[in-house]
Amino acid sequence: MAQKFAWERSGETLRLQGALEEETLGPLWESRHEATSGLRVIELNGLERVDTSGLALLVQLAALVKQQGAMLRLEGASENLMTLARLYNLPENLMPLAAS
Repeated sequence: MAQKFAWERSGETLRLQGALEEETLGPLWESRHEATSGLRVIELNGLERVDTSGLALLVQLAALVKQQGAMLRLEGASENLMTLARLYNLPENLMPLAAS
């Protein structure tokens, strides 16, 4: 059974909460262009779990913001998420993580 996932946009910030997993990320994936328009910060400290599909979505969101000519900061990354990004050897420009 999939855990809950929610996201909320406030100004230039996108707040993520719950489990960002393959089973839960569909609504954000479908709204990714609207969700990233004018985006500067994604707050991750509300995430309880992120799987590889969730990590891929975060990379995609960062790429969309970069295509808009802006810089994105991912704030509040858990040690588990940072470890996952390191295991995939993701460079800083793809995954601009800041620890919580």
